Amino acid sequence: MTMPGVLDIQRILQKLPHRYPFLLVDRVVEFERDKRIKALKNVTINEPFFTGHFPSRPVMPGVLMLEALAQTAALLSFESAGTEPGDDTVVYFVGIDGARFKRPVVPGDQLVLEVAIERARGGIFKYRTSAAVDGELAVEAELMCTMRKVS
Repeated sequence: MTMPGVLDIQRILQKLPHRYPFLLVDRVVEFERDKRIKALKNVTINEPFFTGHFPSRPVMPGVLMLEALAQTAALLSFESAGTEPGDDTVVYFVGIDGARFKRPVVPGDQLVLEVAIERARGGIFKYRTSAAVDGELAVEAELMCTMRKVS
């Protein structure tokens, strides 16, 4: 079932351990349990990375676009499992394949993050991910993550 507007920033803060300046998901606008999620990241000139990447022509680092997709994948996993992660649960990257960067992301852009589960086996999740600005593909990659308890 698709549920628009399922997670606002307050629910995202309950689901992810990330905080400013590393929280890179602002809102979840679509969610289908065990299948897919669509989220938003509003990119502003106030992002701390813009002071050094690149000051005369600010561009969002590609690795942070991948991190935003990974955080979106974690939200899909936590919501699908129906769990409330505690301080002892994190979702780790275990692989990134086929990452391709298609356009720069700059202040004022809204990054539309889309993640679909391709496979879940042995505690490893494989996701097909992409992010676009105004319908134009910015990045795509296959991500692999695992959910782990930490002490």
